[in-house]
Amino acid sequence: MQKENCRVYNKKRKEARLYHEVDLVAIKRTQEAPGLKLASKYLGPYKITRALRNNRYLVHKIGEHEGPQQTSTAADFMKLWLDEDSDAELDEGKKTEKEEKSIDCQNSEI
Repeated sequence: MQKENCRVYNKKRKEARLYHEVDLVAIKRTQEAPGLKLASKYLGPYKITRALRNNRYLVHKIGEHEGPQQTSTAADFMKLWLDEDSDAELDEGKKTEKEEKSIDCQNSEI
């Protein structure tokens, strides 16, 4: 029975994402308090300062926003921080892919 439970539990389990010391991340708000129901679920941006064992990281706050100045957190409670500059670059990349597809379609019609 225990092996069956282990197999079912691990079926959808995935490996934690690996982060590097240059990455900017958002950390999940883990402390609940009255009046935070509508507050953002993640705090950030934070810069990873050191990788610890067992998918844990030390992070340091960048800029002025809510949250601790420095903390340690697990990879399960982090996600990559996407700033406006990287969003613009991603949008430009998508536009060029669409343009390439339309060009390919036009060339195949000729």
